[in-house]
Amino acid sequence: MVERVIATEAALALIAQLQAEHGPVMFHQSGGCCDNSAANCYLPTDLTIGAQDVLLGRVGGAPFYIGKSQYEYWKHTQLILDVIEGQGGTFSLEGSTGRAFHTRSRLFSDAEWSEVEPLVLRDLA
Repeated sequence: MVERVIATEAALALIAQLQAEHGPVMFHQSGGCCDNSAANCYLPTDLTIGAQDVLLGRVGGAPFYIGKSQYEYWKHTQLILDVIEGQGGTFSLEGSTGRAFHTRSRLFSDAEWSEVEPLVLRDLA
């Protein structure tokens, strides 16, 4: 099965570090800043997931959400959570580590697309 979201070893290590410090964490792909490349990491109590959010999958055991309109734009891509040097997002848990989560993407091949499990989006009408 082809995953919609995956993480590099560096991202998995930072997720594990944050989980050891804070407990369970979650991600939400930013749609309004950082050229849409920031995946913000939160404690589950710090962000309310709503009807406009789509669960893409899990990385390092943490749920990874994206806004529905951004998902519609990126649905043919695999998101790759990585880490870069620099300041994280203002609200993201890794902000004080000197590293930041960064999302890259790549188009699914036709063969991969045929194996991607369809997501059932909530009807918002």
